[in-house]
Amino acid sequence: MKISHIIALIVIGAVIAIVVSMVGNTSQYVDFAQAKAIAENNPEEKIHIVGELKKDAQGNVVGLEYDPQVNANLTRFILVDDKGHEETVVLRDTKPTDMEKSEKVVVIGGFVGEQFIVEKVILKCPSKYEEKELLVNEQ
Repeated sequence: MKISHIIALIVIGAVIAIVVSMVGNTSQYVDFAQAKAIAENNPEEKIHIVGELKKDAQGNVVGLEYDPQVNANLTRFILVDDKGHEETVVLRDTKPTDMEKSEKVVVIGGFVGEQFIVEKVILKCPSKYEEKELLVNEQ
């Protein structure tokens, strides 16, 4: 066998090993019920949950607790997952800018006991390219 063939086989083997290891580390979006089940079996696994901030009838965010004078590195908020289940989650960091304006929120973290601890927050903000009706004055 030629050296070039051996090197090619090693490279192919390395690529396959990298792909297999990445597939094992990918996370899926789940709801809170699934997240609790995952946490029971593997407490170290990072879980992604998509939801919305809880809002009242007027569309105002409720349940958001952040007081930088008391603790600038503590934010609590109520997240409603895609199945409608509400859970108070804890972010041990400052409140993300414009969090109240976000359409969707992705939290990455895991359950510690009965509490979901967030390590990272990803906000999906309203698009500035929303379709708007344009009135034209015809004369």
